[in-house]
Amino acid sequence: MARALTFLCISTYFKGNDFLKALKESGNKVFLITAKKLEHKPWVRDSVDEFFYVEEGEDGKYNMNEIINGLAYVMRDRPIDRVVALDDFDVEKAAHIREYFRIPGMGQTTGRYFRDKLAMRTKAAESGILVPGFSALFNDEAINNFIEKYPGPWMIKPRSEASATGIKKMENAAELWETIHQLGDKRHAYLVEQYKPGNVYHVDSISYNGRVIFSWNSKYLAPPFDVAHGGGIFRSVTVPFDSSEEHALETLAVDLLKAFGLKHSASHTEVIRCHDDGKYYFLETSSRVGGANLSEMVEASSGINLWKEWAKMETAEAKGDNYKLPAVRKDYSGIIISLARQEWPDLSVFNDPEIVWRMNEPYHVGLVVRAKSREKVIELLDKYAEIIQKDYHASAPAPDRPAH
Repeated sequence: MARALTFLCISTYFKGNDFLKALKESGNKVFLITAKKLEHKPWVRDSVDEFFYVEEGEDGKYNMNEIINGLAYVMRDRPIDRVVALDDFDVEKAAHIREYFRIPGMGQTTGRYFRDKLAMRTKAAESGILVPGFSALFNDEAINNFIEKYPGPWMIKPRSEASATGIKKMENAAELWETIHQLGDKRHAYLVEQYKPGNVYHVDSISYNGRVIFSWNSKYLAPPFDVAHGGGIFRSVTVPFDSSEEHALETLAVDLLKAFGLKHSASHTEVIRCHDDGKYYFLETSSRVGGANLSEMVEASSGINLWKEWAKMETAEAKGDNYKLPAVRKDYSGIIISLARQEWPDLSVFNDPEIVWRMNEPYHVGLVVRAKSREKVIELLDKYAEIIQKDYHASAPAPDRPAH
């Protein structure tokens, strides 16, 4: 009898329990590398055969040499067949491990397209996909040429942070140069991009054998940057089915993931439709399930649990079996999340039958609703936003660097 396959998962954050459970249910051995400080989180322990805890350095990073040495020891009697990164911050670690031990899957070159904002913009632009004007911060003359070509405001973004962490907005050239000088010898780790106001969307997908086999399109009701930096309330809603919006988003995501060479993975892609010209521009992508509980929202409307299906697909691919996506439902759903003033807010005031998920995190209030009509979803999200703003909402400044 063939031995069970072993999957090594890496997560810098407490997430992916559904993935770990589905991997185990598919008959695999499951190893998890995570931070020592997350040891006592409610992981699905009966689905994980071995935990490996790593102490983070002062900079919040893992020492990859130590991880390679530790894995080399483990692999003497426990072979590892696949490596999966469950979070943005783990994509490079997973690629490093795969390349070092020659394990199949995404290598470091492809991995960069899903982590490095400069690499992904350059590759997208080369592939004929629209991106807002951008420039690396390597060369002063190139930056001045960029300022001349693309009028402000501009954003300075770290090349490899997730979400809106570390992003700054500048209105004029003097302010922009001041910010660049403040970055000192770290400036090469950032890029500058033209700020284009517009509606921001996210496309959550699963790719199998290099083809997008599932794609779900949603629209943020306030851009994530504004929520993170303006202390707003996070909301997103399904895009109208069979609309020009849906077709444009799907086409862009499919073209992008093909250009980036994504073979087998979940992915989360952000797109902006600019107010000035109505065109869709690529913002960023990642080879993992979207954060901020967006997977709960996608599951509510489509019936597809991104974490579980990703695990089943990875297992089928590793075994050389065929993977088939379950039937997809087409309802509308929406999510609303806010920081709360109360440690455990009382959510009994939210009692509509459309509520399908409630957030269970201290100092947060969050709900997912599902309905047959998009209008109903938006009506509920608007109603909840008013109640949350009045009775629950708290805001905290966006971090300059992530809290691992």
